[in-house]
Amino acid sequence: MNPKVDWYFSKNERWEKEINKLRTIILDCGLTEELKWGCPCYTHQKNNLVLIHVFKEYCAVLFFKGALLSDANGILVQQTKNVQSARQLRFTGLQEIIKKENIIKAYIYEAIEVEKAGLKVTLKKTAEYTIPDEFQLKLQKKPALKKAFEALTPGRQKAYLFHFSQPKLSATRKARVEKYMQQILNGKGLKDL
Repeated sequence: MNPKVDWYFSKNERWEKEINKLRTIILDCGLTEELKWGCPCYTHQKNNLVLIHVFKEYCAVLFFKGALLSDANGILVQQTKNVQSARQLRFTGLQEIIKKENIIKAYIYEAIEVEKAGLKVTLKKTAEYTIPDEFQLKLQKKPALKKAFEALTPGRQKAYLFHFSQPKLSATRKARVEKYMQQILNGKGLKDL
């Protein structure tokens, strides 16, 4: 146990018993405990394998390369359709964790084997994302915008495409494109200041 992480397990009153049990299970699998992104993160040979995090409705063990696990029990959850690699095991009570302890360990051991084998999740390329019509029209009308967008890193491009695609209404998509055009022209990402 890493003392730098202890605070996390006492601050989450709602899930305190559950996450402490998950911590014990994970450490029993021989992983190293660290604090990353404000959460307990468990590594194998310095590679991130799993982390524990809590939400209002559940607590979870997140597998960084969960998409590569066989999921023999069909219990891994993809948080949203846009999450490509990570998968969660979600829990709503201590008894559920106790009952599934052997399954949790089996998933962790499989994640260790995936890491040892050097397997990587094949992520979608930026070109595979749909460009909303409202943004495509601006790219066609403004060559400087197209050039600036193409000069952004793939991660920044994906963030914009995702942000522009989310609204159901065309007017909202158009407003988002208008709002961020200058930021794109300035070579900045969606969250850059």
